[in-house]
Amino acid sequence: MIPKKLLNDILCDPFYKRCCITGEASGKIDFHHNLIFAGKQVQEKFAILPVHNSIHQYHMGITSDIKEELNKIMASRMTEEELNLYSKVIDYRKFIK
Repeated sequence: MIPKKLLNDILCDPFYKRCCITGEASGKIDFHHNLIFAGKQVQEKFAILPVHNSIHQYHMGITSDIKEELNKIMASRMTEEELNLYSKVIDYRKFIK
């Protein structure tokens, strides 16, 4: 569950109005926690991505190509400090071009 303050911030951000994979704005957009760190969902704005419900449900065990695309999008939204903090097991810098 997304903390209320963070959810309010997300709901005001135009980035979260469209699926970050398809660009679709119609239909239900789910907020996908893309980063699990130390066994917990990271409750940071960069780590929560808008994904169309059909993709989110279909890829609940998210396929590697979708996961890689989500990682690219997430990494591009991370600060240098966040990259340093969370690039322990996976180096998220490799997703930034």
